Amino acid sequence: MTRRLSLAGQLLALQVVIICVVLVGVAAVTVAQSTKRAQETEGRRALSVAETLANARILREAVDEGRVDYVRIAAESTRSVSDSASVVVARDDREVIASADPGELGTRFPVGDSTVLEGRAWLGEREFDGRSAAVAMVPVLTGPERDTAGFVAVTRFYPSLMDGLAAAAPNLLTYLGLASGIGFGGSLLVARRVKRQTLGLEPAEITGLVEHRDAMLHGIREGVVGLDLRGRVTLVSDEAIRLLQIPGDALGRTLADLGVGEEMRDALLSDEVERDRAVASGGRVVVVNRLPIASHGRPIGSVTTLRDRTELLELRRELDLTRHVTDTLRAQAHEFSNRLHTIAGLIELGEGDEAVRFVHRISSSRSELAGAVTEAVRDPSVAALLIAKASQAAELGVELRIAPDSSLPVLDGELSADVATVVGNLVDNAMDAASSSAQRWVEVTVGLIDGEVDVVVRDSGAGVPPGMEKEVFRRGVSTKGGPAPDAAGAPARERGIGLSLVHLVCARRGGEATASSAGGSTFTARLPAEPALISS
Repeated sequence: MTRRLSLAGQLLALQVVIICVVLVGVAAVTVAQSTKRAQETEGRRALSVAETLANARILREAVDEGRVDYVRIAAESTRSVSDSASVVVARDDREVIASADPGELGTRFPVGDSTVLEGRAWLGEREFDGRSAAVAMVPVLTGPERDTAGFVAVTRFYPSLMDGLAAAAPNLLTYLGLASGIGFGGSLLVARRVKRQTLGLEPAEITGLVEHRDAMLHGIREGVVGLDLRGRVTLVSDEAIRLLQIPGDALGRTLADLGVGEEMRDALLSDEVERDRAVASGGRVVVVNRLPIASHGRPIGSVTTLRDRTELLELRRELDLTRHVTDTLRAQAHEFSNRLHTIAGLIELGEGDEAVRFVHRISSSRSELAGAVTEAVRDPSVAALLIAKASQAAELGVELRIAPDSSLPVLDGELSADVATVVGNLVDNAMDAASSSAQRWVEVTVGLIDGEVDVVVRDSGAGVPPGMEKEVFRRGVSTKGGPAPDAAGAPARERGIGLSLVHLVCARRGGEATASSAGGSTFTARLPAEPALISS
């Protein structure tokens, strides 16, 4: 398998490519500038040679007098000394009288757009022997009137591309050496800095981590939300997008911009560590666990996991109702067994009349309790639950009473089940607390007020310890010492579950559960109910 270059190697290779591209550009510019300067230099030299020869007094007289031999000797001597490509002397009719090329003698010299025949010097370019060359034409002026008797044309070759490269080579080599040294050193420094910032990982490893992270975010069942110190989303999984009901392009945007509810924003932006905090979001119960994160001792944001507990809440509610029924039946069986033993004992003692009176007292007591409950609570599920809880309270020696101002109509099936779950757990918690007190009473108030069901349960227990009014609703948190058996002596149940379930049920419906201590414990639960949820 081909081994990939390290980060330093990749940076160095990139620097080499950049240096080569820069050098090619510099070489092109340098050669172009050198060629242009050389052309200007050759043009000035050609003009200087032509002016020197044309202004020589002897040459002017020779041209004026027609001494062609001298003119030719002077032209050839000038060409040799100046190292020019060609030196031509022609009369004013452009007839060539002196040239290094014998075939050019007697021909007409092409002056093109030159102004030399007008008595003015001229500098330009022309092709000579297949190469570009600079040509200078200077008039030969004679007589007192400075008439044009002819002209001198000097041609000098421009340097070739190779000549320009040869001239620029020393500078280019210097640039190459400096650029290579700076690029190599800079590549190593940049590579070291980048590797420190990437914790020593190579680009391929970083790519793999990003791919794994994306796969994890898209695959895990829990929602994950990462926030920076300014509350902007830096990381979000598909499940978190579903639970928070936010758009998919959430990265870089704040929770307020995304339309996240106030309670959820408070949980996500909290300054403290959040453990199993239940928050209602979009009709679902979401359990939030938030942990601040830091890098090198400096806080950089937070990571929060979100778990959908709606289905679990429904299952636990059903299980809780089943448990209440089981506990109630167990307590009633125990109560009935005791009463049957009492009746049997009275009959064996021959106290038949007393046995009859005992049965009447029991029936009357049960009827009075049932009548008091059904008069205040018309919902069958909640009323049956309270009557059953009275049997459990009696087993514990606790008085369970319904507040006189209680008034609850018949509720919709879903709302009725939620209220029964809340009442059952709050009454169980209150009976447990009251059973260890001297007075031993529990009072329940239920009612439908301003579109929401209010449940208030007071007891004569020791009350909620100060500072734990909110903590008691968290899963696993209990003010009791440890697990305790239920009312009928069944095996111990885990502490800190009932109040947690109350909080989750209220949160799912958009309500709340609170606790306070004033002459015992007072737990209040509010469950919002739309009018359509209430049966007639």
